[in-house]
Amino acid sequence: MRLEKLLERLEYSLVQGSTQIDITELTNDSRKVTVGSVFICISGAVSDGHQYIPDVVEKGAAAVIVERAVEVPAGVTVIMVDDTRYALALTSAAYYGYPAEQLRVIGITGTKGKTTTAYMVKSILEQVGHKVGLIGTIEAIIGERTIPANNTTPESITIHRYFREMVEAGCDSVVMEVSSQGLMLHRTAGIPFEIGIFTNLGEDHIGPNEHKDFEDYKRCKGLLFKQCKIGIANVDDEYFEDVFRGATCLTETFGFSEKADLRAENSCLVSRPGYLGIAYHVAGLMDFDVEIDIPGKFSVYNSLTAIAVCRHFNVPAPVIQKALKKARVKGRIEMIKVSDAFTLMIDYAHNAMSLESLLTTLREYHPSRLVCVFGCGGNRSKTRRYEMGEVSGRLADLTVITSDNPRFEEPQAIIDDIKIGMEKTDGAYVEICDRKEAIRYVIRNGQPGDVIVLAGKGHETYQEIKGVKYPMDERDLIADILKEEAENAR
Repeated sequence: MRLEKLLERLEYSLVQGSTQIDITELTNDSRKVTVGSVFICISGAVSDGHQYIPDVVEKGAAAVIVERAVEVPAGVTVIMVDDTRYALALTSAAYYGYPAEQLRVIGITGTKGKTTTAYMVKSILEQVGHKVGLIGTIEAIIGERTIPANNTTPESITIHRYFREMVEAGCDSVVMEVSSQGLMLHRTAGIPFEIGIFTNLGEDHIGPNEHKDFEDYKRCKGLLFKQCKIGIANVDDEYFEDVFRGATCLTETFGFSEKADLRAENSCLVSRPGYLGIAYHVAGLMDFDVEIDIPGKFSVYNSLTAIAVCRHFNVPAPVIQKALKKARVKGRIEMIKVSDAFTLMIDYAHNAMSLESLLTTLREYHPSRLVCVFGCGGNRSKTRRYEMGEVSGRLADLTVITSDNPRFEEPQAIIDDIKIGMEKTDGAYVEICDRKEAIRYVIRNGQPGDVIVLAGKGHETYQEIKGVKYPMDERDLIADILKEEAENAR
């Protein structure tokens, strides 16, 4: 590919060299540079790509894209841009042949609900013959292949590589979770979203290496709606108008409100042994009944969102009804059978908003006791810990405070922060630092009619300690515990 072609949609200045050269590779990883590569210097939170220029020049880089003056040998082309992250997004699209333009791209943003909604949309569309790729918190799905995710929204060069692979795998559509971080860091810049979705907004992701304040968080969420053709929004959310201020898309709404274009009416809880669900009637732009095998009001919102999207694909109501009954997401209210007496589930609720929503929902089913096992991540906002402790103390009958991903902090220090929030309430709690032992405790002490929630890890299959990710899947921990308890009972 000619360098000129790579830069065709980008505003830039040619500092030295020529754009009329052939290039072999595009990368922002200095370790991947080979002869003929274009290296984009990203100024990141951990390191600055500009410092690797001597190294990439030695490896044979043909050109570098920079956002500040650098010293580069005369034989290397230097391209100056205002923002190298934005440049990475646009050049990545060009490098992979603009694959997003061959797909119907659906982007979902919001504090919670993104993952479940994405899987619901994928499930429904596949019922009518669409081949749908997915990029999200848990994984990327490309045809029959799944790739575990590191970020909710990957780096732009990875997104466009996935898009290209999806096109080659025969996909005609892709549904992707779009995080506020992804929007802020231009990972989705230049993607022609056909549909953008706003689920809801809560005060999360505020702190070091995230958003400086809530206003910035709202602003970044709103960027999606300056980049899509159709915006579908939760009209019940108090920040809906703030997020859509300045939106350039056509806007549709969903929710319980009479103002919603697509709304839920007559919702009712469905409960029977081993089963928690919810049923409601879809009114407004469509008209039919729905029952979902996932409990709670937020399940209504998630499924309404999916219905609103699939309406634009002309999916018939009976197909939507059938597909929603089948939709499942790993680590999202995932029931694990351990006893005939009580219910145990795994959920990814890892902030105060999602934990409050989850526990409030489960209380509506009137369990004998609601037991919550959770911890908080290290190197993240302490406010989250106080808030989650207060939420669990207020809503759970028993809280078991344990470890999550301590990262570079001491697990006990994180637990102590959670207890500050807990002690604002009258909630009973115990602290068991080892997560496996915390799970063993609630299984051993489960009582008839209990609902036990293991919150925070969800789909994750690791625990991050001092920069190392150790294998830890709660499903495996539960299986090990049940086996050990059975052996001990002999």
